[in-house]
Amino acid sequence: MEQQQLAGYAPTPLTARMENHGSTMLKVAMATGHDLFARTGSIVSYEGFVQYEPNPPAARQAAAQWISGEGAPVMKCSGDGVLYLADYGADVVVIHLDNDAISVNGTNVLAFDAHLQWGVERVKGPAKLAGQGLWNVQIAGTGWLALTSRGIPIVVDCGRGEDETCVDPDALVAWSPQLKVKGKRSFTASSLVGRGSGEAYQLAFSGQGIVVVQPSEDSSDRLRIQG
Repeated sequence: MEQQQLAGYAPTPLTARMENHGSTMLKVAMATGHDLFARTGSIVSYEGFVQYEPNPPAARQAAAQWISGEGAPVMKCSGDGVLYLADYGADVVVIHLDNDAISVNGTNVLAFDAHLQWGVERVKGPAKLAGQGLWNVQIAGTGWLALTSRGIPIVVDCGRGEDETCVDPDALVAWSPQLKVKGKRSFTASSLVGRGSGEAYQLAFSGQGIVVVQPSEDSSDRLRIQG
């Protein structure tokens, strides 16, 4: 096999802290003093000297309610080099926060700068959907983060009109935390929205901000905690 046949897949030099390599892999420039929190098990490769610590003490309290069966799925990465992360072929979306905040479904968080402020909280608005609690991770400050989406997502600007933006909870990736959120149910739309039987449940967003929606409503992709 000639090496030039695979040359097109070689990584390009990093020009920022986080960048995509293709649509489904994340590259992170690691440097001493610039630690990273990443989803446990998401490292697919690394170059240089990189160490990781699963379920670090600094993250235990914030992630106490981030339950996925094996505990808080967070590891702390440190060192110098280049880190490559992925999540079972999901699309990766890189975001730079500039003194801003975003709310993200826990299963859609891939990595974020360790100096950012973050915490796990119940979604404001509906107390329960379909009898289950609904939780999110809010990340704030100035720095980089990467999200995953089951397919190429759409970003909806809720401030463009007066109507609410309604989203199937299983397709929801992230949203602006300043948006107002409420739960909606509909018997008549039960066969049109989502895959469940009986009532259809949606989250209705209003105000100034964005909502990120993935083209997948598989409930196994959602982080749900029994209420």
